Amino acid sequence: MFATVYRLKVTPGRESDALALNEAWYRERAPRVKGFVSTCIVKSITTDGEYLGVTIFDSKENYTRNANDPVQHQWYLRMRECLESDPEWNDGPVISTFPTN
Repeated sequence: MFATVYRLKVTPGRESDALALNEAWYRERAPRVKGFVSTCIVKSITTDGEYLGVTIFDSKENYTRNANDPVQHQWYLRMRECLESDPEWNDGPVISTFPTN
């Protein structure tokens, strides 16, 4: 598995727009993205407007395929309009996961 860990700083007043874009991605795009496994997004309680996330794919190849997809890029540009600055991205292989039950 392969993941990206990211930090987003949402522009004040744009949080509902950013959350709506995420929901639309899960509803419309996720079912079509080969190798998408899961995402977890956390809203920081220490920094206003900051979100931290982890998105997991079944392989680096499928992660890269999605990252290079023009449709994904258009979605990113819409999300970027909601952010104060570019996201911070950290990509790498998943070393371990643990079950939730």
